[in-house]
Amino acid sequence: MTESTVSEASSSREAAWRGVMVATTLPFTSAGEVDYDAYAEHVRWLLDNGCDGVVPNGSLGEYQVLTAAERTRVVETAVSVAGGDRVMPGVAAYGALEARRWTEQAGEAGCGAVMLLPPNAFRADEASVVAHYAEVAKAGIAVVAYNNPIDTKVDLTPDLLARLHGDGYIRAVKEFSGDVRRGYQLAESAPGLDLLVGSDDVLVEMILSGAVGWVAGYPNALPGTCVRLYQAALRGDLAEALPLYRMLHPLLRWDSKTEFVQAIKLSMDLAGRFGGECRPPRFRLTGRVNDEVTAATRAALGAGAN
Repeated sequence: MTESTVSEASSSREAAWRGVMVATTLPFTSAGEVDYDAYAEHVRWLLDNGCDGVVPNGSLGEYQVLTAAERTRVVETAVSVAGGDRVMPGVAAYGALEARRWTEQAGEAGCGAVMLLPPNAFRADEASVVAHYAEVAKAGIAVVAYNNPIDTKVDLTPDLLARLHGDGYIRAVKEFSGDVRRGYQLAESAPGLDLLVGSDDVLVEMILSGAVGWVAGYPNALPGTCVRLYQAALRGDLAEALPLYRMLHPLLRWDSKTEFVQAIKLSMDLAGRFGGECRPPRFRLTGRVNDEVTAATRAALGAGAN
Protein backbone atom coordinates (compact mmCIF):
# COMPACT_ATOMS: atom_id res chain seq x y z
CA MET A 1 0.00 0.00 0.00
CA THR A 2 1.46 3.40 -0.97
CA GLU A 3 1.97 6.29 1.43
CA SER A 4 -0.60 8.36 -0.45
CA THR A 5 -3.17 5.56 -0.12
CA VAL A 6 -2.50 5.25 3.61
CA SER A 7 -2.86 9.01 4.02
CA GLU A 8 -6.08 9.04 2.03
CA ALA A 9 -7.53 6.16 4.09
CA SER A 10 -6.58 7.83 7.36
CA SER A 11 -7.94 11.26 6.41
CA SER A 12 -11.31 9.76 5.51
CA ARG A 13 -11.89 8.68 9.12
CA GLU A 14 -14.02 11.33 10.76
CA ALA A 15 -14.27 9.40 14.04
CA ALA A 16 -12.17 6.78 15.79
CA TRP A 17 -14.65 4.02 15.03
CA ARG A 18 -15.15 4.65 11.30
CA GLY A 19 -13.53 2.62 8.55
CA VAL A 20 -12.31 -0.96 8.79
CA MET A 21 -11.69 -1.63 12.48
CA VAL A 22 -10.40 -5.16 12.85
CA ALA A 23 -11.53 -7.15 15.87
CA THR A 24 -8.13 -8.72 16.32
CA THR A 25 -7.36 -12.32 17.08
CA LEU A 26 -4.76 -12.93 19.76
CA PRO A 27 -1.70 -15.17 19.25
CA PHE A 28 -0.56 -17.55 21.96
CA THR A 29 2.82 -19.23 22.40
CA SER A 30 3.20 -23.02 22.44
CA ALA A 31 3.04 -22.73 26.23
CA GLY A 32 -0.32 -20.99 26.04
CA GLU A 33 0.96 -17.52 26.98
CA VAL A 34 -0.03 -14.35 25.10
CA ASP A 35 2.59 -13.61 22.45
CA TYR A 36 2.70 -9.81 22.67
CA ASP A 37 5.46 -9.45 20.08
CA ALA A 38 3.46 -11.46 17.56
CA TYR A 39 0.37 -9.43 18.40
CA ALA A 40 2.23 -6.17 17.82
CA GLU A 41 3.45 -7.46 14.46
CA HIS A 42 -0.11 -8.48 13.54
CA VAL A 43 -1.50 -5.03 14.35
CA ARG A 44 1.24 -3.40 12.30
CA TRP A 45 0.55 -5.74 9.36
CA LEU A 46 -3.17 -4.96 9.41
CA LEU A 47 -2.52 -1.22 9.29
CA ASP A 48 0.09 -1.66 6.54
CA ASN A 49 -2.54 -3.52 4.51
CA GLY A 50 -5.10 -0.73 4.62
CA CYS A 51 -7.12 -1.36 7.76
CA ASP A 52 -8.02 1.77 9.70
CA GLY A 53 -7.62 0.48 13.23
CA VAL A 54 -8.03 -2.40 15.64
CA VAL A 55 -10.43 -3.58 18.33
CA PRO A 56 -8.50 -5.59 20.93
CA ASN A 57 -10.19 -7.58 23.68
CA GLY A 58 -13.30 -8.38 21.71
CA SER A 59 -14.68 -11.90 21.48
CA LEU A 60 -12.25 -12.65 18.65
CA GLY A 61 -9.47 -11.67 21.04
CA GLU A 62 -10.74 -14.23 23.57
CA TYR A 63 -11.01 -11.58 26.28
CA GLN A 64 -13.15 -13.84 28.44
CA VAL A 65 -10.18 -16.14 29.16
CA LEU A 66 -7.55 -13.45 29.72
CA THR A 67 -6.27 -12.33 33.10
CA ALA A 68 -6.65 -8.67 34.03
CA ALA A 69 -2.92 -8.13 33.49
CA GLU A 70 -3.05 -9.75 30.05
CA ARG A 71 -6.09 -7.77 29.02
CA THR A 72 -4.39 -4.52 30.06
CA ARG A 73 -1.17 -5.32 28.23
CA VAL A 74 -3.00 -6.28 25.03
CA VAL A 75 -4.48 -2.78 24.87
CA GLU A 76 -1.15 -1.16 25.64
CA THR A 77 0.53 -3.24 22.94
CA ALA A 78 -2.03 -2.22 20.33
CA VAL A 79 -1.66 1.46 21.25
CA SER A 80 2.14 1.27 21.12
CA VAL A 81 1.87 0.20 17.48
CA ALA A 82 -1.20 1.99 16.18
CA GLY A 83 -1.68 5.03 18.42
CA GLY A 84 -4.70 5.53 20.63
CA ASP A 85 -6.89 7.10 17.96
CA ARG A 86 -6.76 3.84 15.99
CA VAL A 87 -7.46 1.47 18.92
CA MET A 88 -10.99 0.86 20.25
CA PRO A 89 -10.82 -1.81 22.96
CA GLY A 90 -13.69 -4.01 23.96
CA VAL A 91 -14.60 -3.28 27.58
CA ALA A 92 -17.28 -5.91 28.12
CA ALA A 93 -17.80 -7.15 31.66
CA TYR A 94 -20.48 -8.75 33.77
CA GLY A 95 -21.32 -5.44 35.39
CA ALA A 96 -21.09 -1.71 34.78
CA LEU A 97 -18.49 -0.99 37.47
CA GLU A 98 -16.00 -3.41 35.97
CA ALA A 99 -16.76 -2.20 32.44
CA ARG A 100 -16.16 1.37 33.60
CA ARG A 101 -12.78 0.36 35.07
CA TRP A 102 -11.78 -1.17 31.73
CA THR A 103 -12.94 2.00 30.00
CA GLU A 104 -10.81 4.11 32.31
CA GLN A 105 -7.84 1.83 31.61
CA ALA A 106 -8.39 2.32 27.88
CA GLY A 107 -8.40 6.07 28.40
CA GLU A 108 -5.19 5.90 30.42
CA ALA A 109 -3.60 3.94 27.57
CA GLY A 110 -4.54 6.73 25.16
CA CYS A 111 -7.63 5.30 23.45
CA GLY A 112 -10.37 7.69 22.37
CA ALA A 113 -13.22 5.18 22.16
CA VAL A 114 -14.32 1.82 23.54
CA MET A 115 -16.81 -0.84 22.49
CA LEU A 116 -19.33 -1.98 25.09
CA LEU A 117 -21.78 -4.86 25.26
CA PRO A 118 -24.85 -4.56 27.45
CA PRO A 119 -24.57 -6.18 30.90
CA ASN A 120 -24.25 -9.91 30.35
CA ALA A 121 -24.51 -11.36 33.84
CA PHE A 122 -28.25 -11.81 33.25
CA ARG A 123 -30.94 -10.97 30.72
CA ALA A 124 -31.13 -7.28 31.58
CA ASP A 125 -34.26 -5.18 31.19
CA GLU A 126 -34.27 -1.73 29.59
CA ALA A 127 -33.72 0.16 32.84
CA SER A 128 -30.69 -2.00 33.66
CA VAL A 129 -29.25 -1.49 30.17
CA VAL A 130 -29.63 2.28 30.39
CA ALA A 131 -28.02 2.34 33.85
CA HIS A 132 -25.14 0.21 32.52
CA TYR A 133 -24.31 2.58 29.68
CA ALA A 134 -24.84 5.64 31.87
CA GLU A 135 -22.28 4.36 34.39
CA VAL A 136 -19.64 3.58 31.77
CA ALA A 137 -20.20 6.94 30.05
CA LYS A 138 -19.02 8.63 33.27
CA ALA A 139 -15.48 7.62 32.33
CA GLY A 140 -15.57 10.35 29.68
CA ILE A 141 -14.53 8.10 26.77
CA ALA A 142 -16.66 7.80 23.63
CA VAL A 143 -18.70 4.59 23.82
CA VAL A 144 -19.66 2.43 20.86
CA ALA A 145 -22.49 0.08 21.82
CA TYR A 146 -22.28 -3.53 20.70
CA ASN A 147 -25.61 -5.17 19.95
CA ASN A 148 -25.21 -8.94 20.06
CA PRO A 149 -28.56 -10.39 21.11
CA ILE A 150 -27.45 -13.86 19.99
CA ASP A 151 -24.86 -14.18 22.76
CA THR A 152 -26.04 -11.71 25.39
CA LYS A 153 -29.80 -12.38 25.05
CA VAL A 154 -30.22 -8.60 25.33
CA ASP A 155 -31.40 -6.82 22.19
CA LEU A 156 -30.43 -3.18 21.78
CA THR A 157 -33.43 -2.30 19.63
CA PRO A 158 -33.45 0.82 17.48
CA ASP A 159 -35.71 2.58 20.00
CA LEU A 160 -33.42 1.68 22.90
CA LEU A 161 -30.33 2.75 20.97
CA ALA A 162 -32.04 6.03 20.14
CA ARG A 163 -32.62 6.59 23.85
CA LEU A 164 -29.02 5.77 24.75
CA HIS A 165 -27.78 8.10 22.02
CA GLY A 166 -30.21 10.86 22.93
CA ASP A 167 -29.07 10.70 26.55
CA GLY A 168 -25.46 11.10 25.40
CA TYR A 169 -24.25 7.66 26.50
CA ILE A 170 -23.23 6.23 23.11
CA ARG A 171 -21.86 7.59 19.83
CA ALA A 172 -22.20 4.57 17.54
CA VAL A 173 -23.35 0.97 17.48
CA LYS A 174 -21.81 -2.25 16.22
CA GLU A 175 -24.91 -4.03 14.91
CA PHE A 176 -24.59 -7.82 15.07
CA SER A 177 -28.22 -8.92 15.05
CA GLY A 178 -28.01 -9.87 11.36
CA ASP A 179 -31.21 -7.94 10.68
CA VAL A 180 -30.31 -5.61 7.82
CA ARG A 181 -33.54 -3.67 8.37
CA ARG A 182 -32.00 -2.18 11.50
CA GLY A 183 -29.92 0.25 9.46
CA TYR A 184 -32.98 1.95 8.04
CA GLN A 185 -34.77 1.95 11.38
CA LEU A 186 -31.78 3.52 13.13
CA ALA A 187 -31.50 6.20 10.47
CA GLU A 188 -35.05 7.20 11.35
CA SER A 189 -34.97 6.87 15.14
CA ALA A 190 -31.38 8.03 15.81
CA PRO A 191 -30.08 9.90 12.74
CA GLY A 192 -26.93 11.09 14.53
CA LEU A 193 -25.89 7.61 15.66
CA ASP A 194 -23.11 6.02 13.60
CA LEU A 195 -23.97 2.53 12.36
CA LEU A 196 -21.14 0.00 12.16
CA VAL A 197 -21.30 -3.36 10.43
CA GLY A 198 -20.95 -6.01 13.11
CA SER A 199 -21.28 -9.24 11.17
CA ASP A 200 -19.02 -9.85 8.18
CA ASP A 201 -21.66 -11.65 6.12
CA VAL A 202 -24.06 -8.67 5.92
CA LEU A 203 -21.38 -6.12 5.07
CA VAL A 204 -22.68 -4.86 1.74
CA GLU A 205 -26.32 -4.80 2.85
CA MET A 206 -25.48 -2.78 5.99
CA ILE A 207 -23.30 -0.30 4.08
CA LEU A 208 -26.12 0.26 1.62
CA SER A 209 -28.38 1.05 4.58
CA GLY A 210 -25.97 3.67 5.89
CA ALA A 211 -23.15 1.99 7.85
CA VAL A 212 -19.99 4.10 8.12
CA GLY A 213 -17.65 1.50 9.57
CA TRP A 214 -16.99 -2.21 9.91
CA VAL A 215 -15.89 -3.97 13.09
CA ALA A 216 -14.45 -6.81 11.08
CA GLY A 217 -13.29 -10.36 11.60
CA TYR A 218 -11.96 -11.76 8.35
CA PRO A 219 -9.43 -9.00 7.62
CA ASN A 220 -7.33 -10.85 10.21
CA ALA A 221 -6.63 -13.32 7.41
CA LEU A 222 -7.32 -11.40 4.19
CA PRO A 223 -7.02 -7.66 4.87
CA GLY A 224 -6.27 -6.50 1.34
CA THR A 225 -9.33 -8.00 -0.30
CA CYS A 226 -11.59 -7.15 2.64
CA VAL A 227 -10.52 -3.50 2.52
CA ARG A 228 -11.12 -3.38 -1.24
CA LEU A 229 -14.59 -4.85 -0.71
CA TYR A 230 -15.41 -2.33 2.03
CA GLN A 231 -14.20 0.66 0.06
CA ALA A 232 -16.04 -0.41 -3.12
CA ALA A 233 -19.27 -0.88 -1.18
CA LEU A 234 -18.83 2.44 0.61
CA ARG A 235 -18.54 4.36 -2.66
CA GLY A 236 -21.49 2.42 -4.14
CA ASP A 237 -19.40 0.60 -6.73
CA LEU A 238 -21.36 -2.64 -6.79
CA ALA A 239 -19.71 -3.71 -10.04
CA GLU A 240 -16.51 -4.15 -8.04
CA ALA A 241 -18.03 -4.99 -4.65
CA LEU A 242 -20.40 -7.81 -5.56
CA PRO A 243 -17.87 -10.16 -7.22
CA LEU A 244 -15.56 -9.70 -4.22
CA TYR A 245 -18.47 -10.27 -1.85
CA ARG A 246 -19.53 -13.46 -3.58
CA MET A 247 -15.94 -14.73 -3.53
CA LEU A 248 -15.50 -14.02 0.18
CA HIS A 249 -18.99 -14.85 1.44
CA PRO A 250 -18.35 -18.56 2.10
CA LEU A 251 -15.74 -17.32 4.58
CA LEU A 252 -17.47 -14.19 5.87
CA ARG A 253 -20.46 -16.19 7.10
CA TRP A 254 -18.22 -17.99 9.59
CA ASP A 255 -17.89 -14.71 11.49
CA SER A 256 -21.42 -15.22 12.83
CA LYS A 257 -21.10 -18.91 13.69
CA THR A 258 -20.19 -20.49 17.03
CA GLU A 259 -16.74 -21.50 15.76
CA PHE A 260 -15.83 -18.02 14.47
CA VAL A 261 -12.62 -17.64 16.47
CA GLN A 262 -11.21 -21.00 15.42
CA ALA A 263 -12.41 -20.52 11.83
CA ILE A 264 -10.67 -17.18 11.41
CA LYS A 265 -7.48 -18.46 13.05
CA LEU A 266 -7.50 -21.46 10.70
CA SER A 267 -7.92 -19.16 7.70
CA MET A 268 -5.00 -17.10 8.95
CA ASP A 269 -2.82 -20.20 9.13
CA LEU A 270 -3.81 -21.23 5.61
CA ALA A 271 -3.12 -17.70 4.33
CA GLY A 272 0.41 -17.78 5.70
CA ARG A 273 -0.30 -15.78 8.85
CA PHE A 274 -0.07 -17.06 12.43
CA GLY A 275 -3.50 -17.91 13.78
CA GLY A 276 -2.50 -20.74 16.02
CA GLU A 277 -4.26 -22.23 18.99
CA CYS A 278 -7.06 -20.84 21.09
CA ARG A 279 -7.35 -21.01 24.85
CA PRO A 280 -9.81 -23.49 26.34
CA PRO A 281 -12.71 -23.93 26.12
CA ARG A 282 -12.01 -23.39 22.41
CA PHE A 283 -9.95 -25.99 20.56
CA ARG A 284 -8.87 -26.45 16.94
CA LEU A 285 -11.55 -27.34 14.45
CA THR A 286 -11.99 -30.94 13.38
CA GLY A 287 -14.12 -32.94 10.98
CA ARG A 288 -16.70 -31.32 8.73
CA VAL A 289 -16.28 -27.78 10.08
CA ASN A 290 -12.52 -27.89 9.60
CA ASP A 291 -12.97 -29.20 6.07
CA GLU A 292 -15.52 -26.50 5.16
CA VAL A 293 -13.39 -23.62 6.44
CA THR A 294 -10.30 -25.06 4.78
CA ALA A 295 -12.03 -25.47 1.43
CA ALA A 296 -13.54 -21.98 1.52
CA THR A 297 -10.20 -20.43 2.46
CA ARG A 298 -8.29 -22.25 -0.25
CA ALA A 299 -10.93 -21.27 -2.81
CA ALA A 300 -10.61 -17.60 -1.87
CA LEU A 301 -6.81 -17.74 -1.93
CA GLY A 302 -6.95 -19.49 -5.29
CA ALA A 303 -9.14 -16.70 -6.63
CA GLY A 304 -6.54 -14.14 -5.62
CA ALA A 305 -7.75 -13.01 -2.18
CA ASN A 306 -5.03 -11.62 0.04
